[in-house]
Amino acid sequence: MSLEPPTYLSSLQNNIRARPIPWEGAVRAGNITDEHLKKIKAVDKVRKEQRVHTIEADLAAYSSLLAGGAQSKSVLESAARRTDIVQYILVLAADLIQDVPSLADALVSHPDPYKPFLPFLQQSNNAEDPIPLLTSTFLTALVSHSLVASSKPAPRDEDALPKLYHYLSTLTNNQDSGLQDIGVQAFSELLRKKVSREIFWNQRKETLSPLIETLRAAAGVKDNASIAASSTRGIEPGLAGGVGLQLLYRVLLVVWQLTFEGELIGDDLQEDYEIIQLYTQLLRLSPKEKTTRLLLATLYNLLSSNRTTLLPVATFVRLPALLTNISGRHLTDPDLLEDLQSLTSMLEEYTKTQTTFDEYAAELQSGHLRWSPPHKNPTFWKDNARRILDESNGALPKKLAEIISKSWDNDKQVLAIACNDVGQLVKELPERRNQLERLGLKARVMELMADKDESVRWESLKAVGEWLRYTFDR
Repeated sequence: MSLEPPTYLSSLQNNIRARPIPWEGAVRAGNITDEHLKKIKAVDKVRKEQRVHTIEADLAAYSSLLAGGAQSKSVLESAARRTDIVQYILVLAADLIQDVPSLADALVSHPDPYKPFLPFLQQSNNAEDPIPLLTSTFLTALVSHSLVASSKPAPRDEDALPKLYHYLSTLTNNQDSGLQDIGVQAFSELLRKKVSREIFWNQRKETLSPLIETLRAAAGVKDNASIAASSTRGIEPGLAGGVGLQLLYRVLLVVWQLTFEGELIGDDLQEDYEIIQLYTQLLRLSPKEKTTRLLLATLYNLLSSNRTTLLPVATFVRLPALLTNISGRHLTDPDLLEDLQSLTSMLEEYTKTQTTFDEYAAELQSGHLRWSPPHKNPTFWKDNARRILDESNGALPKKLAEIISKSWDNDKQVLAIACNDVGQLVKELPERRNQLERLGLKARVMELMADKDESVRWESLKAVGEWLRYTFDR
């Protein structure tokens, strides 16, 4: 799972490493102390072996240099007004904990290791400002180390992660693909433990939503409605929405890591982002085995931990048929083949037990309707209307109310079908009209009689007609 550092970041760091710093002048000006300078010179621009030996011989002093001590400020706190020194120290600090893991251990044992660094995340609103960018790079490495080093969630990490995620989200929201790349890789490095995944999920409007937009762009769709109506033409995701293959892979990696909390996030992922439809579409278009592997692994995590709610959706969007198609490709990745087989078996087992009612319920749960056979079948409604209203404490009519409440500007057919279903329920169970009215279905159907789309007006008129017929019969 190790990835090459983003080119933009490597170039910036190399540029800063090469800059001459007037250290003695900084000491005379009181920006840093003599002790700071001795420690810096002992490890700066030396061979890695010498750096490791020097630091390991005095871990407490180097921990104090970066994080501060009981009687001394950290070098960053002392030099806070010297932009050149701050940038240099941030790059050096990242190098030191990478070269000397024992220094990272010493820092995470410090009472408050992130204190000198966190304020720099908020130094500027300019995404290209080097200081918050370099700060996030150092903190990502150190927090990631802390997460792995501790068996229990540490308060220091729970405090730092929301602030770090907030800054990284400004990168993933940026139009610059280089900055996006830095933010996405940092997310991936941090999502190693349950606590960091849960905090990421709690901030999903700023952390996850931009990543989903990237995936939608790769799939050639703009929103949930267009996912369901999207074409199955085989294009390379890199050509859709300008999403490069490397960025696509890294975003898929982050979502896959997040789905290790599948039970916690699965239903909301589907509710908010129609993740099953989106991933099914991406699977159709996946240009490489490495992206196909992540798509299948993510789907497996979600479906296996949310079988009741998500397997019906996967069946409705024809994922089983797509998996059969993928099985016919010449695939070699063993992890991919294992997940493909596991997914196929899970869906085959599920579909063997399905009835027409289950198919209709799955369609409703998917959040998108099409003119499938049950909608126009009088026998289906006679046999199943009561079950539709009663199943799971009325979950299906609530879902129907949710669907019909949306505008569906890109797919008006959905509103026409929903009006048809409401009319069928009233026709078969007129005594249950109050239940439907309480959900707002009557008011919405009447509102749709004025819709611009002819098919919506016709189906809503028929549904209102059923309501009026039984009103007059009373």
